[in-house]
Amino acid sequence: MEPLGIPEGRMTYRILTDMDISPKLTFAIQRAIEAVEQALIAKSLDRLVGPPRFSVRVARGALVFTAGAEIQYSHTIGFRVYDTFPENSPDHTQLVAVFDAQTGRFKGLILGNMLGAIRTAAINAVALKYMARPDATSLGILGAGFQAGFHLQAAMAVRSFKQVIVYSPTPAHREAFVEEMQRVMRLPIQVASSSEEVVRNAEVLICATTSRTPVFDTEWLQPGTHINTIGPKFTEAHEVPIETARKAEVIATDSLAQVDAYAKPFFLANTPERERMVELSDVVVGRRAGCLSREGITLFCSVGLAGSEIVVAATLLEDLLEELKEV
Repeated sequence: MEPLGIPEGRMTYRILTDMDISPKLTFAIQRAIEAVEQALIAKSLDRLVGPPRFSVRVARGALVFTAGAEIQYSHTIGFRVYDTFPENSPDHTQLVAVFDAQTGRFKGLILGNMLGAIRTAAINAVALKYMARPDATSLGILGAGFQAGFHLQAAMAVRSFKQVIVYSPTPAHREAFVEEMQRVMRLPIQVASSSEEVVRNAEVLICATTSRTPVFDTEWLQPGTHINTIGPKFTEAHEVPIETARKAEVIATDSLAQVDAYAKPFFLANTPERERMVELSDVVVGRRAGCLSREGITLFCSVGLAGSEIVVAATLLEDLLEELKEV
């Protein structure tokens, strides 16, 4: 499918889908990382508007909206919407609409599930860039589902890891993941027999699971490990042990506002660890330290920075379409 430029009267707008993004995924992830880093800088300058997400509910599910604007670099405003209905059929999709923040002109749409995964991976890659030890060479991944591949590619875009080790409790998932990543990235990946094997060998750990209980023991972590948690982070369901947060020298997130706006309590709510959490945007601009010592544990809690998906979408609508024209 070719990306569309659809005239309507005197207006022309653009549409991208997963089918357009997939062949240029490496390029899209790299540009997304750059866009997210700019969005975080804009946030530190109070030039990113990103209120917590809200939803419209009916009996069987909801539409969830995130809206935002970035007025420092890209000058974009827009929204993202996705559903939480239980059916997982192909006609379920996400939509991101982008407008010009100076004129209100509608610029385009991105349809599909890849943009959200790319944006999340890009945020976590920026966290890794600023919080992990510069000399870290081993990357561990717990989880081998849809998100994991995006996070591996984004992590490799900001660091040159020499060892990658992955574990999933579902053998078919981890084997398919390794086969696909080795094909796409031409990167040797080690398959672990347990989560403990991954954690004990990782200097950077990405947790991308749907587990409602912790997927590792804090005592398995080696000194100086950085952890990104992408999966559940609620009091009743969290993939990272609370003890890990207690041990961490630095705990950061992409949105403290979202941390406090969840309908369900965040897993660190009403603890000293919640009070110690800092904004990733402050880490990026040097207002807060990403790490305090070589031996210290660092933790990034990914919750989704509203507005960042609009910035990434605007970037891809411009840059990816130019790339596709050259093919």
